[in-house]
Amino acid sequence: MDYFALYKSGELLKRVSRAYQQLLACDLCPHDCGANRIKGERGICGAGLKPKIASANVHRGEEPPISGTNGSGTIFLSGCSLKCVFCQNFPISQFGNGEEITTVELASRMLKLQKQLVHNINFVTPTHYLPQILAALWLAIPQGFRLPIIWNSSGYEKIDALQLLDGVVSIYLPDMKYSDDIAAVEISSAPDYCRINRDAVTEMKRQVGHLQVDDNGVAVKGLIVRHLVLPEGRAGSLETIPWIAENLGQETHIALMSQYFPAHKAVEIPGMSRPVNHEEYDAAVRVLEEAGLENGWVQELDEERGSA
Repeated sequence: MDYFALYKSGELLKRVSRAYQQLLACDLCPHDCGANRIKGERGICGAGLKPKIASANVHRGEEPPISGTNGSGTIFLSGCSLKCVFCQNFPISQFGNGEEITTVELASRMLKLQKQLVHNINFVTPTHYLPQILAALWLAIPQGFRLPIIWNSSGYEKIDALQLLDGVVSIYLPDMKYSDDIAAVEISSAPDYCRINRDAVTEMKRQVGHLQVDDNGVAVKGLIVRHLVLPEGRAGSLETIPWIAENLGQETHIALMSQYFPAHKAVEIPGMSRPVNHEEYDAAVRVLEEAGLENGWVQELDEERGSA
């Protein structure tokens, strides 16, 4: 792993220090809250100083190169920089359910998952705990940690934060949620999402390139973009998908997802209170094909949901 070289050179420890400095007036995500998390203040994401996790388990339901045969060592972080009205994991992301632990314990969880022979460590919604994750990695490496790290995020990321992960993260798994900033604010409280997201995913691709897999089809490095189709075209699928082909390349692996349902507050919002229908999803599939994006996965639309 590239991070082993960063560890040996002392660069990883320097990055840990720089990342923790940002917690004095937190600017890890695009909201730039300025919360002094070192003193226990909490910003939009709800995170304090110590990492807080909802679970750390073997997960077999990710994209095939991520789950492989042995599963992905998935660590769900509590809190989130977005406030998606439809979030299926809202008790974790918005209510902050989870267990507050030390970075020593986080390193221990990573090592425990490695002993379970998972293919990778998959940090879900990790942005607001970037310093703590770097610190846990620094603690885990001398104890034998060697797995690829996955950064499984909303894609609402700052370039300078991502640069702290260069050589640390092997596989980026970002969302590209919207192509319209009004929708991004209304649905996810994410100002300037479109520009920020596209710049971030471009930087991710610069760091790791297109997806690479080993002889068993398990991901070792690269980028997979996720795009969830929303009702009434609110995800901007017809604009986002061509942008991926034109700016990231037709070799890009994309996971087109049909699993939207009106969770959390979405049941009260006109246009969001129903599943995606066949017409909406088929339009996204067609534009995917027209864009020449042949690498990746297209979820089937559940018949019961698609007829709603």
